[in-house]
Amino acid sequence: MSGDSPSRITRIGSTSTATSGTSTRTRTRYDTSRQTTVIVVGGIRFWRRLNRSVGRAAASVRGTVTPAGWLLVGAALVGLGVGLPLGWIEFVLAGVVAAVLLLCAAPFLFSARAYDVSLTLARDRVVAGTEVAAHLRVENVGSGVALPGRVDIPIGAGLIDVPVPVLRKGGVFDEDLSVPALRRGVLEVGPARSVRGDPLGILRREVTWEDVHTLYVHPVTTSIPSTATGFVKDLEGNPSSQVVDSDISFHAIREYSPGDSQRHIHWKSTAKTGTLMVRQYEETRRSRMVIVLASGTEEYANDEEFELAVSAAASLGVRGIRDGRDVSVVVGGEVPEFARRSVRTSRELATVTARTLLDDLAGLDKTERVSPLGDVAGLAVEGHSDVSIGFLVCGSTPTLRMLQHAALAFPADVGVAALICDPTAEPGYRTIGATSVVTIGLLDDLRHILARSAKS
Repeated sequence: MSGDSPSRITRIGSTSTATSGTSTRTRTRYDTSRQTTVIVVGGIRFWRRLNRSVGRAAASVRGTVTPAGWLLVGAALVGLGVGLPLGWIEFVLAGVVAAVLLLCAAPFLFSARAYDVSLTLARDRVVAGTEVAAHLRVENVGSGVALPGRVDIPIGAGLIDVPVPVLRKGGVFDEDLSVPALRRGVLEVGPARSVRGDPLGILRREVTWEDVHTLYVHPVTTSIPSTATGFVKDLEGNPSSQVVDSDISFHAIREYSPGDSQRHIHWKSTAKTGTLMVRQYEETRRSRMVIVLASGTEEYANDEEFELAVSAAASLGVRGIRDGRDVSVVVGGEVPEFARRSVRTSRELATVTARTLLDDLAGLDKTERVSPLGDVAGLAVEGHSDVSIGFLVCGSTPTLRMLQHAALAFPADVGVAALICDPTAEPGYRTIGATSVVTIGLLDDLRHILARSAKS
């Protein structure tokens, strides 16, 4: 054997071969890097699992013990930990009482997941200021009797709590609820939470269910007469002052010019005059109504004005959609802070149906960094060159000069009406240049004023 000493990593040995007179040296290497890697990786995984388990346990304890419960835990630890070694009876008594209360509160947490909770809404869309019916069903799916508990139902920023009595195995508790929808908006109803705890509020355990409903609270609208919507009355299109060679609305007859279509020749006039005569038509357009709704905070004096403006825009848009007109409702888009003075943005609401428009208006809020009314009107006209009537809806803050500037964004042959929503002002109708200015204090004022202006 060789005189080399073996090590932890290598072992070297030699053997003699008599026939050849030569010696052969064998080197063996033990590779422990892979085993070390496996051990390290396993340790890291175990440590991560341990951390997750401890984190979940700590979160469960924090969610179960209330502030009153932590006070009792501290009293029990201090009372027994200090009172017993020092022989202070008062501390020992306080610690024992705290420990007994904690032990008595623990059974109320049993069967926390025994409930099967389902919540249904009668409707998913409602008008602001009304209520929607809901039904809550709680079933005991546990193996034993479920102690009394409570089910909390979040409704936006509010909360409805429903006490649940003792339920036997398989027992069912049904409760009819009324969900208030006082203000316009998009409310998330749910998820329902079953809450179980002791009467003293020491311990509590919550189980959250996944059933969430979206409730659209539409703005209040008023019925507007059909002829008052755009101050125009047309079925196939609106005649304009532009004369074209081919359309629907007949206008006049002129002499034939090279390039005119032969199918437009008026043969009776040609026979009378002896000269080829062709028909002329007035260009007709689809009646597109563009409603520009101000959405900046500085364009309204208070929230009441903004809600009135949203309701007025919704009333105009719904009436136009039901009349079969092309309706576009445009609001200001959010402008980045660094480009507030140089960027114009707008956002067009969905007007496929009256429901889609009201859904978008339900979630509309006024913001600070938004394009002003004049810029939004300009962008709306650029996107819709076929506009025939325009409405500018705002609060009492914009001046008449600002409204006139916004009205200039529309073509000269387009009728523009500025709608000022001010609950403290007297309703009225006046004309400033080519712009009609309507002031309303209540939503019903819009219907009366537009009906009178359409008749005149």
